[in-house]
Amino acid sequence: MSHPLHQFVYCPQCGAKTFVERNEKAKQCTTCGFVYYFNPSSAVACFIRNAAGEILLVRRAKDPAKGTLDLPGGFVDMHESAEEAAHREVKEETGLDITECRYLFSIPNLYMYSGFEVHTVDMFFECYVENFDGVHAEDDAGEAVILKKEELNADDFGLMSIKKGIEIYRKNYR
Repeated sequence: MSHPLHQFVYCPQCGAKTFVERNEKAKQCTTCGFVYYFNPSSAVACFIRNAAGEILLVRRAKDPAKGTLDLPGGFVDMHESAEEAAHREVKEETGLDITECRYLFSIPNLYMYSGFEVHTVDMFFECYVENFDGVHAEDDAGEAVILKKEELNADDFGLMSIKKGIEIYRKNYR
């Protein structure tokens, strides 16, 4: 397995081509001494429930895993809490404003983006809305899908952390 920073050969501080592995999560420039620690990006995934107990999902409109089911969510922006990201991502992908947002669990993940491996920590939330009236797929969601919890099948989801999240949710949450 290659170092998570194997694609970075030049020092971001001085530009020298002396950016070498320091350990499994850092590289160091042997010219200027700059050390860069590679830490995961934060992402959110939301189980959105209505008063009837149904769950709102989306079908991915883009790769990776285009055409598979997904939970609304995405990367946390700078200067944004995970809860703020959950509210923003749900609004961007479904047009809905969630009324509650409760943290459940997290799963480490490896997400391919433009040929680049992005290590993430995916934080799962359970979110609520009164109903799904007015829902419409937007942004990178191609379609909105409404299912009951017992209809959730991890094999219908394309991203590994979401598959694991579906299994954990079905087993441990009512």
